[in-house]
Amino acid sequence: MSQRAPRRYLDAMMLSFTKMQGLGNDFVVINAIDQRVRLDAGRIRFIADRRFGIGCDQVLLVEPPRSPDTDFYYRIFNADGSEVAQCGNGARCFARFVRDKGLSDKDILKVGTHSGEISLYLEDDGLVRVNMGPPELEPRHIPFLAEARSVLYSIEVDGGPLDIAALSMGNPHAVVRVRSVADAPVERLGPQLESHPRFPRRANVGFMAVRDRQHIDLRVFERGAGETLACGTGACAAVVAGRLQGLLDERVKVSLPGGDLVISWAGDRAPVWMSGPAIQVFEGRIEL
Repeated sequence: MSQRAPRRYLDAMMLSFTKMQGLGNDFVVINAIDQRVRLDAGRIRFIADRRFGIGCDQVLLVEPPRSPDTDFYYRIFNADGSEVAQCGNGARCFARFVRDKGLSDKDILKVGTHSGEISLYLEDDGLVRVNMGPPELEPRHIPFLAEARSVLYSIEVDGGPLDIAALSMGNPHAVVRVRSVADAPVERLGPQLESHPRFPRRANVGFMAVRDRQHIDLRVFERGAGETLACGTGACAAVVAGRLQGLLDERVKVSLPGGDLVISWAGDRAPVWMSGPAIQVFEGRIEL
């Protein structure tokens, strides 16, 4: 396929890309190792546009490593053009992409990101398991404005108080417990919490319903993208929040609109583990 970007760009370029998805959370993955890539916020928005561009929740760049003990560097851009530090579903697609394109034959990949190194494991069953690292719970490191660390925080939204969990999985998350995700106020509260003043860098917002100690339902309003069919770091954040509240066991199935992930967390400073699929949808070239 081929699409043409607005003519205001005089330094046009032709880029090869791969469209991928993890549980319906979709990505445009670009190899920035074997081709020259010059992207700005306007070009990112054009690529992500579902009517005039390719269409995606996020654009992923595969870059050469920036440290000798990693295999690649991983950059993530939201549909609004903003760059973020982490994306769990994207990390799985990243691992599948580099294997499918022959960029690496390793079963375990060490990848640098803006928020630190992550490890990606390509399993024999076709799934990808990701060591997402330990959660960050200290408010100043999330970042979240609070006087002290707490399991739940009271926050003012829509004219009243609401209890949320706040943590970071390389990106900031608010997690709200609801009775049912079907009637969760995602469209109403998602934008309010995403841009709430107590989250200086905005937040991803998860709406979690607990089925039992080993199974939750989740919808996520993602920072810079709106509600998506799945969010890997959102699933991790929800399980951490549920574990800290004493609601969940160590291994939890997370059912999102796009499908299921399995999240494991032993607690304290242990890493959060995520397992799930990563699928190639199609390939193409686009003129920017």
